[in-house]
Amino acid sequence: MHGSIHREWLKLIKHLQTKEELLEGFQVLKELRPHLTEDTFIEIYETMQKEGYELYAYVVKEEVVAVTGIIMLTNFYDGRHIYVYDLVTKSTGRSKGYGEKLLSYIEELAKERGCEKITLSSGLPRIDAHRFYEKKMDYDKTSYVFRKEL
Repeated sequence: MHGSIHREWLKLIKHLQTKEELLEGFQVLKELRPHLTEDTFIEIYETMQKEGYELYAYVVKEEVVAVTGIIMLTNFYDGRHIYVYDLVTKSTGRSKGYGEKLLSYIEELAKERGCEKITLSSGLPRIDAHRFYEKKMDYDKTSYVFRKEL
């Protein structure tokens, strides 16, 4: 990953940490999570951040064009792994490789942190996303996720 080909785009990936940076990232994240307001985003982010959540952005010409939110976890079925909560490219920037570069960066980050796997969940209607994960990024579809509202 750290070869000359990747050095240039690595410079474009940023760990978002300040409130200003987070709110810039939120402008893209809300395309995937439209139920969030800036206030609820910051409130929930603060809790998630304490649990280990990190938000990364792909920035082109000082504009956030894609974001991914991750957490490092350990469990019996995936061992030490990074779970990708969010991966979204701004609607005007799709099909330009931003999501692929961000997810490739997360794969390298996972290796550096001693992780065995990367896992994620994707909603059933998101057929294009599934094609991206399976065909472009070489992920395996291994399970269904079940949810019950309380």
